[in-house]
Amino acid sequence: MSDVVLSAAVRQNLLSLQSTADLLSTTQNRLASGKKVNTALDNPTNFFTAAGLDSRASDINNLLDGISNGVQILQAANTGITSLNKLIDTAKSIANQALQSNVGYSTKSNVSATIAGATPDDLRGTQTFASATATSNVVYDGTAGGTNGVSLTDTLGGGVGSITGTNITKAVAADATATGGVLYTGTATATATSADLISSLTNGSTVTPTGPQAGDIIVVNGKNITFTTTGSATADSNGNYTIGINQPISALLASIDTINGNTSNPSVVDANGHIQLHTGTNRSLSISDTSSGTVLAKLGFGSTVTVPLGTGAATAITATTKLFNSVGGLGPAIADGTTLTVNGKSVTFKASDPPSAAGLLAGSGVLGNIVTDTAGNSTIYMGTSNTYTSATVGDVLTAIDLASGVKSATIANGIATFAANGTPSQISAGGAVTLQTSTGADLSITGPADFLSSLNLTASTGPGPATLTATRSTGAGTIGTLIEDGSTLNVNGNIITFKNAPVPLASASHTGISGHVETDGLGNSTVYLQGGTMADVLKAIDLATGVQTATLSQTGATLTTQTGSANSSLSSGSLKVSTGSASDLTISGTGNAMLALGLAGNTGTSTEFKASRSSGTGGVSGKTLSFTSFKGGTPVSVTFGDGTGGTVKTLSQLNVKLATNNMIAQIDANGKLTISSNNDYASATLGSTTDGGTLGGTITATLTFSTPNPPEPDVTAQVARAKLVEQYNNVIQQITTTSQDASFNGVNLLNGDTLKLVFNETGKSTLNIVGTALSPAALGLPTLVSGVDFIDNASTNKTLASLNTAATTLRSQASSYGSNLSIVQIRQDFAKNLINVLQTGSSNLTLADTNEEAANSQALSTRQSIAVSALALANQSQQSVLQLLR
Repeated sequence: MSDVVLSAAVRQNLLSLQSTADLLSTTQNRLASGKKVNTALDNPTNFFTAAGLDSRASDINNLLDGISNGVQILQAANTGITSLNKLIDTAKSIANQALQSNVGYSTKSNVSATIAGATPDDLRGTQTFASATATSNVVYDGTAGGTNGVSLTDTLGGGVGSITGTNITKAVAADATATGGVLYTGTATATATSADLISSLTNGSTVTPTGPQAGDIIVVNGKNITFTTTGSATADSNGNYTIGINQPISALLASIDTINGNTSNPSVVDANGHIQLHTGTNRSLSISDTSSGTVLAKLGFGSTVTVPLGTGAATAITATTKLFNSVGGLGPAIADGTTLTVNGKSVTFKASDPPSAAGLLAGSGVLGNIVTDTAGNSTIYMGTSNTYTSATVGDVLTAIDLASGVKSATIANGIATFAANGTPSQISAGGAVTLQTSTGADLSITGPADFLSSLNLTASTGPGPATLTATRSTGAGTIGTLIEDGSTLNVNGNIITFKNAPVPLASASHTGISGHVETDGLGNSTVYLQGGTMADVLKAIDLATGVQTATLSQTGATLTTQTGSANSSLSSGSLKVSTGSASDLTISGTGNAMLALGLAGNTGTSTEFKASRSSGTGGVSGKTLSFTSFKGGTPVSVTFGDGTGGTVKTLSQLNVKLATNNMIAQIDANGKLTISSNNDYASATLGSTTDGGTLGGTITATLTFSTPNPPEPDVTAQVARAKLVEQYNNVIQQITTTSQDASFNGVNLLNGDTLKLVFNETGKSTLNIVGTALSPAALGLPTLVSGVDFIDNASTNKTLASLNTAATTLRSQASSYGSNLSIVQIRQDFAKNLINVLQTGSSNLTLADTNEEAANSQALSTRQSIAVSALALANQSQQSVLQLLR
């Protein structure tokens, strides 16, 4: 057979076709497998790298099952702990119910004894006491240097002090006159006289009367004089007059003088028949009528009559000097309501006439221009005129003296009577005003500066207030610190009041007078500072303590000293105060009485002066009561006393002491004191070797205490508590089963199992979770015993404490498992993400791009088709040449 000879072109075409077929085969293989690297021949590096990544991803994926199993085991443990917590809460509820139920004993172990007369407020019981003596600080007299102790006769009040102004002179008012026309009683030859009747007056040209008629009115300084047909001159309560025209002219003139206050130079009808009106020296005269002057014309005057006071030479003021007047007054008019405050009392100026005694309130009295009460408050009535007042400087001094205690007022049926208690305020011959203190109080006056300046007592001026003061003096016959008016001593609840006044005379209304003390017979007294002495102070204290008692009578009080007590006394300036036997001594006070009498302690600032009586027989005062430690409490030792200095007086104070030793006390109406264990230790026995609480103290020599017995069970309460124990034990059993059931896939962390987790393919990344047995025994929760546990509050509280500890353990374990669960879940998510990373990396190395491979396949198919066509053409060309050769 001859060889086939191929041309170069055909050979080239065949080789090209063969190459295209190989490439097409490779492309179709990649499209079929989806990978561009199917064997190590395709790409050794990518093939083996991808294989390693796939292998690691597979290994880690195999570990995920174990990790997922671990998550479920931890969740099972947490679920179990949640259930255990609920069971613990249920057990607590049962224990608290036991605390709220009756203790298991009807009578707790106790000791008791009866203290005669004892009460919850005073456990000391009935006890006799003897009077004791308490010593004050030294009280010094008023001698300079303060080194001499006071004596019984030293006075509580001081020497009189004063405020003296400078001389005051004022012009003296002089009489002035007004003369009318001639009056007749018939013809012009018959001039009138003072004795002629008002009805007989004529105009001098006829015998027919032309004088004032009934119904006519004249007005004198604001007061009406009304003419009537008959009747003598009569004034009403407001100072208005009526007068009959059948009265002589002299009666009319006398009425005018009375209204005007003219007492020095009476108005008259002169020898020539003229009415001659005189002002006197008190005030100016003003007369008008209500008929446009026709009535005054009938009396020989014009329509009005105005007669100013005359003015004389200046002279010193006196007590009768008016406070204000057109001539000769102290100063300008004083405004209505102006007030002076004198030692806290009020002196008020009022622009009206003084009221009648019948119109006053009870307790007030009037004398002249002054209305006063017995407390020293006064009102000075100045009248209604703003140019003249009948009130005088003397009225002001009297009102000040009433307020300061220099004078006092006695009131009967609205009428006041003034009496001097010392040297009254006065005016010197030169017109200087001197205001005096009483012996019982310093003097303080506050009022308008202008008014006080008008008395030349201050240089201050103006409507604003100014204050004047004067102090008393002290000396060898007085105490060094003078007691202030109104100060008080409270002696065992009885009040001693120090008053700036002289002692009243014994009478039906003052039946408790003894010396300068007035007592009510009940222990309350008033010591009068004007004349009162240290002896009076001691007397008042003894009346308050009961050392002395008073029998009252209108001739004075009779004092009797308590048997077995001595009256209080003085020694070297110190008060020796008898307490009496009725009660311990407690003195407090207001004002400066405590300090002045040496009762304010060594520092001078103590608010109470106290002293105890001497103890007699009976009671438990001063006795001690003790108990050794009871059920681990603090040993107790108390001393019965007045409740001060750590001593015990009341039941509440005793219980405060006993509470620290797990005991409680109570007392009945018969004074039986019972001391028992408290509810926490109701099952314990006082004085036993096991529990402690042995009784002791000096009180055991005075009182016979009962022997402590074991507590008496309360069957009903113990049955109820036994049921609670049963309920509690059921809950404990559920804790056991719940902890056993908290397993997953054979692993129970609540039973002490260990969970080991592997997180990577090398086994080097692991987590060991060691479980904790959470059985009741492991939690410290034993099964309770009926009749032993829950039997009293102490045993119940012990169980509650164990439950609280168990709850704390569960919370701690839950926290630990929760933390581990979080770690495992994080590693689980990490493993899943890492597998994705590894698989993605492997895919990126081996997977084919199907779009690219499909395009390549299409191109290679086209290329193959073209090669086949080219080969066919080449072969056809060769056949044509062969045909030609043939």
